[in-house]
Amino acid sequence: MSAGAPLTRREVLQWAMAGGAGMGLPRGAWTRLRSDTEPFALGVASGSPTHGSVVLWTRLLLPAGQGPATVRWEVAHDDKFSRLVQTGQTQALPGLAHSVHVEVQGLEADRWYFYRFVAGDATSPMGRTRTFPAPEAVVARLRLAYASCQRWEHGYFSAWRHMRDENLDLVTFLGDYIYEYPNASNAVRVPSGGWVLTLDDYRQRYALHKGDVDLQAMHAACPWLVSWDDHEVQNDYAGSTEGNSGQAVADFAARRAAAYQAFYEHMPVPASVLTRAMAGLAEGAEMRIYRRLHYGRLASLTMLDARQYKDAQVCTRDGKKGSSTLNPASCASWNDPARSMLGPQQERWLETELARPVSRDSHWNVLGQQSLFGQRDFKGGPGQVLWNDGWDGYAAARTRLTGALQKHGVANPVLLGGDVHENWVGHVKADYADTASPVVGVEFCGTSITSRSAGNARIPELLAENPHFLFADSERRGYGVVEFTPKQLTTTLRVASDVTQQDSGIETLARFSVQAGRPVIEKS
Repeated sequence: MSAGAPLTRREVLQWAMAGGAGMGLPRGAWTRLRSDTEPFALGVASGSPTHGSVVLWTRLLLPAGQGPATVRWEVAHDDKFSRLVQTGQTQALPGLAHSVHVEVQGLEADRWYFYRFVAGDATSPMGRTRTFPAPEAVVARLRLAYASCQRWEHGYFSAWRHMRDENLDLVTFLGDYIYEYPNASNAVRVPSGGWVLTLDDYRQRYALHKGDVDLQAMHAACPWLVSWDDHEVQNDYAGSTEGNSGQAVADFAARRAAAYQAFYEHMPVPASVLTRAMAGLAEGAEMRIYRRLHYGRLASLTMLDARQYKDAQVCTRDGKKGSSTLNPASCASWNDPARSMLGPQQERWLETELARPVSRDSHWNVLGQQSLFGQRDFKGGPGQVLWNDGWDGYAAARTRLTGALQKHGVANPVLLGGDVHENWVGHVKADYADTASPVVGVEFCGTSITSRSAGNARIPELLAENPHFLFADSERRGYGVVEFTPKQLTTTLRVASDVTQQDSGIETLARFSVQAGRPVIEKS
């Protein structure tokens, strides 16, 4: 296999299984590591945990021309690695940018582990990860953070440094891990490279981010569930439709395939997300990142993909691609029921999952998705101005989702979102056109790690126009922390003092609680 040849599904699964078992690697795979630099400069990460498994990740930085490199991995009960649980060897392949995805199976449920990698004479930083409780286990607490949107130019990633002190079980990342832009006005720091267009461009941009010490340390602190939004490919792209930023490319499908490959290479996700491996991506195959996991009987965690399968935005001003705000009354296709945010297949899958008894039996049903879910009308008084890239632009699809929550009696739905660079806290309505419509769940849409927004000047007006929201803030950057117990959830909005300063402090912006069985948000 040549370094530039796209890997087939058989090859990817062969390497993943060999790495997970620590045996059965192909003949001739064991080559010497050539590196004059620190091969583990991008750190380590873990993710996609279940009650018996976890994915361990790293990527070696090696000289051009390096072939497959042998990597040893270790999982232990203690940080001294004196009580090893499992060990094995795998290969970092040039066709995957020398990234490593080890799918460790057979772990004990509901416990913490330590892990590390060894390549040649180099040893990686240590990571800490955990498994989920068994599906039927009675669990007292889950503490997770939700975050999104970390534009390099707009500030430092100090929020990640403070998140390490939150004593988390899990991070849910909801999209825009990188941005494809070459720079920004009033940039705090400038990314390397220009517009991100090719596989090598995407790899370099991920490597830039992975080298940030605060982000790297948070990856090593606990497991992550990761999703994407548009900037992992291009601003406002929708499904197979090109977005509206940067240089036009002759083959958008090829650009998307390159971006998806780079995402896989840099995220702690299992090989199964590659439904037809790298060769399949080049032919338009999906990368299936949506999934559902269970944290004992306390919570189900559903990560959705609201970008890869979505229909293109409609009625964007001046006939352009991408997004804009508009009056939906002037857009004939606005309420077309055939249009989807998640795509028909993912919608059917979600309906099936929500119909399962566990959706009624779990104390909390958490849906992580990319954007603001509730309707946000930008126009005061009669008439409407809505945004066509978010759920407002796919109102029929949103109604199908809220209808499924009601139909199947889903217990305590909690929607987490990102994308808009603002904190929005509100109640999920069955019908946003009817002020008397029942509340079917609660929503916490998070601000960005660094990405800018418009400021708070219009927030009081927008809250008055959209009374299903009880809190919003468009100035502060940071993350949210949600603590679930069988009786209630508590959400704390944590914000950096100033993301333009590398040593920024952290503050609590607001705190909210919701009692189980009563979808009413109370501000503490």
